[in-house]
Amino acid sequence: MKKALIITYYWPPSGGAGVQRWLKFAKYMREFGWEPVIYTPENPEFPAIDHSLEKDIPEGITVLKTKIFEPYAAYKRFVGRKKNDSIKAGFLSEKNNSSLAEKIAVWIRGNFFIPDARKFWIKPSIRFLTEYLKNNHIDVIISTGPPHSMHLIALGLKKATALPWLADFRDPWTNIDFYQDLRLTRLADRKHHQLEKKVLTKADHILVISEGMKSLFRNIHNRHYDIITNGYDDEDFTAKPSKTNSKFILAHIGSLVKTRNPVNLWAVLQKMTLENPQFANSLNLKFIGSIDWTVKQSLIDFDLLKYTEITDYLPHQEVIQEQAASEVLLLLINQTPNAKMILTGKFFEYLAARRPILCIGPKNGDAATIIQKTNSGLVADFNNTEELKKHINMLYSDFRSHRNPFQYLSVEDYSRRNLTKQFTDILEKMLC
Repeated sequence: MKKALIITYYWPPSGGAGVQRWLKFAKYMREFGWEPVIYTPENPEFPAIDHSLEKDIPEGITVLKTKIFEPYAAYKRFVGRKKNDSIKAGFLSEKNNSSLAEKIAVWIRGNFFIPDARKFWIKPSIRFLTEYLKNNHIDVIISTGPPHSMHLIALGLKKATALPWLADFRDPWTNIDFYQDLRLTRLADRKHHQLEKKVLTKADHILVISEGMKSLFRNIHNRHYDIITNGYDDEDFTAKPSKTNSKFILAHIGSLVKTRNPVNLWAVLQKMTLENPQFANSLNLKFIGSIDWTVKQSLIDFDLLKYTEITDYLPHQEVIQEQAASEVLLLLINQTPNAKMILTGKFFEYLAARRPILCIGPKNGDAATIIQKTNSGLVADFNNTEELKKHINMLYSDFRSHRNPFQYLSVEDYSRRNLTKQFTDILEKMLC
């Protein structure tokens, strides 16, 4: 069986979206003639812990671990955070009125920790893995980012061993949502772009998750890119909860950062609760995941907090159950320059849940294209309030009539097993 070394920062018991893409690839690779070998930190700073994901780790898999030094402990002391507080991407604070210490910390992170806070793991990992590869056969090296330091580890291994290297981008690099908030100097910005282009140039093969990301990277370096989206695992959707809701549940799964705060949605819902007491009595907003302070403030401003349930984190299997039990799944696209290319991991589990999706985002974006292709929901542009109200009225009418008009066509195209087949086909071509 051929072997692939997968360099990933996120691995169970890490929770959140970042771990699932390569955990699920690794789960199914053996079916297609490939043995995954995982390289991951021994003592990482995870955003959340979810032991339920450990059931998907293939039995007997080799998981290599070395210690990593990260500056998060110093950061927490500097800004007055608790030792056990989780840290969001890029050191960014999502509290109102960030302290001077937090602003200084963001500047330090952006300008001294390039490409990210895992940079101190790059050289030790190259040394460790170079020695490992002297005594252990590997056919292909794979790196997945962010954090993009993983790609720089693979770049060093490529130089040392000449093994074929596939770089997988789950998110962009210099076009990631928070990049403009890192307070970069011109020198730091230039360094980020240089490293990004170096990876795009030197990797033998590159995976991206959307058409938009493919176009973005082609503008940086024109070469071939393969698209393999995120997906859903059939084995996570074996139990189908009964639908006996008395409430019109609008659920959002995952982090809700300030750039995803749909103020027009809150305005529409407030108006509908005032106009229709029956709608008000039925409405239930559910948020599972961390919520930015701006979202909470909006819910207060529009008098919607009384309809709202907020759960900071749930194990993945419980999230699946919540999705399937909701009347409408909210897909809120970031209002950022890269909005058209955003395809969040939860989107594909929304499809698998076969519940109506309400997307607020660009109607010519990648998410909207898949919603239209699969006939799985409705899309309203960021500022089209009238269209949004029309969509919610339709979804509420369907709820009252106990019907779901959507067809969910070809959803199986996004199953993790089918996506792994596509991915291993690429690996086979790399060896030809």
